[in-house]
Amino acid sequence: MSIRELLFAVADIWMIAVGFTYGIKFIRNYKNYLLGIEWIIVATSGTNFLFYGILKAGHDSPLYAAASFLDAFSRSVGITLILVLGLMKVTHRYKPSAVVDIGAFALAAVVGFALVGYTETIGNPAKVFFIVVNVLTTIFLLYFVKRLWGIGERGHAVWAAVATACGFVIASIYDFVRIPGDDAEHTIFYILALSSWGLQMFVYYRAYRAFDAHNRRIDAQAVSGGATVAV
Repeated sequence: MSIRELLFAVADIWMIAVGFTYGIKFIRNYKNYLLGIEWIIVATSGTNFLFYGILKAGHDSPLYAAASFLDAFSRSVGITLILVLGLMKVTHRYKPSAVVDIGAFALAAVVGFALVGYTETIGNPAKVFFIVVNVLTTIFLLYFVKRLWGIGERGHAVWAAVATACGFVIASIYDFVRIPGDDAEHTIFYILALSSWGLQMFVYYRAYRAFDAHNRRIDAQAVSGGATVAV
């Protein structure tokens, strides 16, 4: 195994570990099924990608088809609309119904299937679509960073800004820029991408946890204040 392949494996395992660990925590600790399931889906995608790399499977492999679908699933709706709806639970006290949860993932599945193999079929319109949804998501994430800063969670705000910037750069070059010296499988790109996606999931979970704790303190103060007035 070359150094490049080793770094790819380490970056992928990092993303897998973060996705499964914090996906389960989102569900268990916060009943946030949108973020929890999406984190687990990203980790599953990473697991599939790891086997694809280890086995050196070709583009005719079922692993490649699965990777293409899961990639389109998350880039189109998963780490865009689903991410925003999930974070709104702390930024806006939004409580999505089961219908919204199911509908969001159903939409992601439909769009994911439609965009499988988009480079050979749809081409530039699909590439532009991925850029547009990423830009819109980044705007919300910058708002999320601003809110974190405003509630005094400045460390989390800085890290969320860094993770968002990394994710934005990866999304911007995904279909348009070939890194000099990269191989046919874009190994260098995926080392950077997997590292960034793992960082995003790790940072956003911790920022979410801090925001939720802030909301709980505000709620407790409101209850305490109301009880004092009643007395």
